[in-house]
Amino acid sequence: MNLINELFTQHSFVQAVLILSLISATGLALGKIKIFGISLGITFVFFAGIIAGHFGISINHEMLTFAQNFGLIMYIYALGIQVGPGFFSSFKHGGVKLNLLSLLLLIVGSLTAIIMFWTTNLSVADTSGILAGAVTNTPMLGAAQQALLQADPTDIEGVNRMAMACAVAYPFGLVGMILSVILLRKVLAPKGTVAAHDPSTDNTFIAEYQICNPAIYGKTIQEIRKSASCQFVISRVWKNETLIIPTSETVLEENEHVLVISGKKDIEQIKALFGERENVDWNKKDIDWNAIDSQLVSSKILVTKPEHNGVKLGDMRLRNSYGINITRVNRAGIDLLPSRNLRLQLGDKLTVVGEARAIENVSAILGNESKRLTNPNLISIFVGIILGLILGSIPIIIPGISTPIKLGIAGGPIIVGILMGAFGPRFHITTYTTRSANLMLRQMGLTLYLAGLGLSAGAGFFSTVFTMEGLVWVLTSIIIAVVPVFIVAIISAKVFKLEYAENMGMLCGSMANPFALEYANQGEGGEDPAVAYATVYPASIFLRVISAQIIVLLLT
Repeated sequence: MNLINELFTQHSFVQAVLILSLISATGLALGKIKIFGISLGITFVFFAGIIAGHFGISINHEMLTFAQNFGLIMYIYALGIQVGPGFFSSFKHGGVKLNLLSLLLLIVGSLTAIIMFWTTNLSVADTSGILAGAVTNTPMLGAAQQALLQADPTDIEGVNRMAMACAVAYPFGLVGMILSVILLRKVLAPKGTVAAHDPSTDNTFIAEYQICNPAIYGKTIQEIRKSASCQFVISRVWKNETLIIPTSETVLEENEHVLVISGKKDIEQIKALFGERENVDWNKKDIDWNAIDSQLVSSKILVTKPEHNGVKLGDMRLRNSYGINITRVNRAGIDLLPSRNLRLQLGDKLTVVGEARAIENVSAILGNESKRLTNPNLISIFVGIILGLILGSIPIIIPGISTPIKLGIAGGPIIVGILMGAFGPRFHITTYTTRSANLMLRQMGLTLYLAGLGLSAGAGFFSTVFTMEGLVWVLTSIIIAVVPVFIVAIISAKVFKLEYAENMGMLCGSMANPFALEYANQGEGGEDPAVAYATVYPASIFLRVISAQIIVLLLT
């Protein structure tokens, strides 16, 4: 019995691992419990740590600091790698408006927190922690803590108070956003527009058209594509009842039929360009593409050879060399339209149409060996973390702020992660990891961070919460979680004429609240809320991390 007692109470490396593992396992198990369909998930590790700290459980301070910070670094870098490929493309077209509105929500929320700081007795640490909890953003909390230590390395108490304030505000931020979506549905949603939610992540649309537009008679596909205002791929052409795989030099004539893949938003433009659309549903999941013509085969091929990482699709000349057509590129579960300038990444899944022999040749060139993708490139992960920590240590002088800002262990790794994910393939740097491997890295890092964070804040948590000061924290968190959302939601709808579905998706993405997104999807059919969520989420995560440091240094 004494051995077990010493194992769990005497500070040592083994005791630190045991305690953190016990907290993590308990929190993850409790996180599976749902109340009214809502679960805190991995965040329950935070509260398990708080309870452990409340009952006097502790570990060596240096080990706790290392586990907490290294966990945050792993999580934030893996998050950057994940969102990197879509980060810059999210600013194109309608994404500009959505990201600007997301930035407006960040500004309004930050100003609300600053106003509460000025009008109450809240400290900088309290305000920053409540803000991070109210917007359910734990990376923001980590960045704020690093900024506070940068301003005063001895302020360990302030760091712990920040964690406690975040823990108090988090549930109210989570539930407050859900209630806001429910109330906004009654205020802003058009009546009678509720439809079934389509969980598909496919943003492409396939349709068959009969050529009825005299403007394109006798023109090659290349000429038509140059004059078109939208992107499309012609997968097949029926010429005199013969099905062929077209090339860029294929000439289209009157009354011929074409099978076109385009973006869903471009359907009307495609119809105007080609002519009459046939009443055939080519988007059903059970279509046997290989039965359309015995000569042609449709197959999915994985890009697994490192030498093709970052290579432009047009530079490979697969269509001209092998007589095949690439109709779609699936990347991380999302279908993209292929183009000459689209750079391939390891793990891309290409839908290829052509003769069986040609498909085999292209498959050999691209690799198509799924086993190659099961081994993540750990070198790029550690190199990225090194570069992120170096970047995070560089002081940045901003006019009006006496103390130079450092991106720190939260800001540096996420910026490098985003850049590696977005541009690594262009420089033939293999940053690909399977979705499960990336999720494992993020979950492990976040779990360690939350376990250490809760344990360090637990000692004085309940004695602080059940006081008048704790009540102020609760009220402040509700105000920060709800008021900015309503202000920006109404501005988006009334001033910028944003439709309800996109509006809710943008708000949920800005607040990093996937649970509220489920309620938005219940209120409005289709994929618009999820698309808007994904559009603003990458930039929002990045800006929240940076804004946390600016707020702390401004108020200190």
